[in-house]
Amino acid sequence: MPKHGKKYRQARIAVPAGETFEPSQALQLVKEMAYAGFDETVEVATRLSVDPRKADQIVRGTVVLPHGTGKTVRVLVAAQGEKEKEAQEAGADYVGLEYVDKIQQGWLDFDVMVATPDMMGKVGPLGRILGPRGLMPTPKAGTVTFDVAKAVSEIKAGKIEFRVDKTGNVHAPIGRVSFEADQLFDNLSAFMDQIVRARPSAAKGSYVRSVTVSSTMGPGVPIDPNLYRRSS
Repeated sequence: MPKHGKKYRQARIAVPAGETFEPSQALQLVKEMAYAGFDETVEVATRLSVDPRKADQIVRGTVVLPHGTGKTVRVLVAAQGEKEKEAQEAGADYVGLEYVDKIQQGWLDFDVMVATPDMMGKVGPLGRILGPRGLMPTPKAGTVTFDVAKAVSEIKAGKIEFRVDKTGNVHAPIGRVSFEADQLFDNLSAFMDQIVRARPSAAKGSYVRSVTVSSTMGPGVPIDPNLYRRSS
């Protein structure tokens, strides 16, 4: 079992075992405990009372973080004609169908792909390449749409996609340690609000079982999950 370094162990002292914190306190601790020599990402991990093996208990969705993620997102748009122009004006980094061929040749220098519905016949075969990497455009994520300007603008503004994993957990970035604490709080609140809204009707009992925030290298800080619980 790997051992944590000295800096991690020192930071961990600030989080007593079994104690939970208010969101603002937890985020401030995450900022204070960050010790890496780079601007670490702040992440949230939520454990949910769902069984992802059942189709009616899948939790997924999107949310536009009020203050973005702190990361420059490279957006590729597969579109033609007027939609190409709309995508370019909205700030897309790459636009055009020629990128479909480039992807088949191994090019993957983008973070999100948007496609108009009429282009999915050409984009569909890329599923075996993009699917495992979470890059395949999907209607549920809002990345298969004729409103490419809105899609690109939202992604650039901080829109992220989330999906429960096979163990019932949802992980997402909510900013950087260089963000102000209130910016991280706003982003966390927006994310958790969407998690609660995405509760499947088949989920029973306490839907949100745990919420933990951390920086890339730092220890996790647990937040009181009762703050995000609603009656069944």
